[in-house]
Amino acid sequence: MTTDLLPGRALRVEVVAATHPGQRRTENQDQFLVANLDARDPDVPLLHGGDDRTGLHGPAAFEVGPLGGLLLVADGMGGAAGGATASMMAIRVIHGMMSTQWSEERRRVPVIFARHLAAALEQANTLIHNRSRRESELAGMGTTATAVGVLDQHLILGQVGDSRAYLVRGGTATQITRDQSVVQMLRESGALDEAEARLDSRSNLILQALGSSDHVVVDVTHQPLRQGDVILLCSDGLSGEVEDHEIGRMLGTQRPLADAARELVDLANARGGPDNITVVLARFEGDALSPPIDGEPVGRRPLALGDP
Repeated sequence: MTTDLLPGRALRVEVVAATHPGQRRTENQDQFLVANLDARDPDVPLLHGGDDRTGLHGPAAFEVGPLGGLLLVADGMGGAAGGATASMMAIRVIHGMMSTQWSEERRRVPVIFARHLAAALEQANTLIHNRSRRESELAGMGTTATAVGVLDQHLILGQVGDSRAYLVRGGTATQITRDQSVVQMLRESGALDEAEARLDSRSNLILQALGSSDHVVVDVTHQPLRQGDVILLCSDGLSGEVEDHEIGRMLGTQRPLADAARELVDLANARGGPDNITVVLARFEGDALSPPIDGEPVGRRPLALGDP
């Protein structure tokens, strides 16, 4: 995978985010972040929220430069203090490492970006796990983390847990992450079908989270970008209540992203809002991107982190 962005070609990203505690939780333990890593001050994110920052954030926009962009969603767990602390730590550590160590990298290509992203997730896991062992009131805390990097004409994804990323193209939403959950494992084994999986009481049981042990395996994948693609990152407070085809319908047109974000959160709440709800949306445009290719498969694409 090589650098494909041609001189003089532009790749623009429009972003918006929304978060809500849901109907049954008093605290929002989700966190999100959107950052332009080429910004004059890369330590200051474009969008950032969680905790009591309920509502819509953005819209905002930036042009992707040599260092790219970063989108994050983290869903905390482990008690009121623990879940919120873990998700906030994850967002800060991942963003901090990508805005410093990655910026010092000479080989600015997607595979190297992916290595830095995986290392940032692993470091977040170590720091959260160590803190949970030191501070009794934070014992057992953890968080999911789904991170999407934008570099050249590529998305690079790093995931731990079951927060999701979808690619919406041509009115169809395709999940491009794999839930690291008990229910997903049962689906893949054939023990549950899709309808049964959505109703299964074990939907909140995940196989790994940042901070839950001293080691995690980061799932690293990639995806080529096309003109007009929309990426959705979300916590399971959204994906557990809203169907994939509904996501595709809401995001398959040129309607304002802010309207779609509100509608998605409102729909999850109307269906009971059993958990915190967070959604980050990004639309990609510009002459650096090729138009969609008829018949091009969309799906999860593992990325080997060997030599570029």
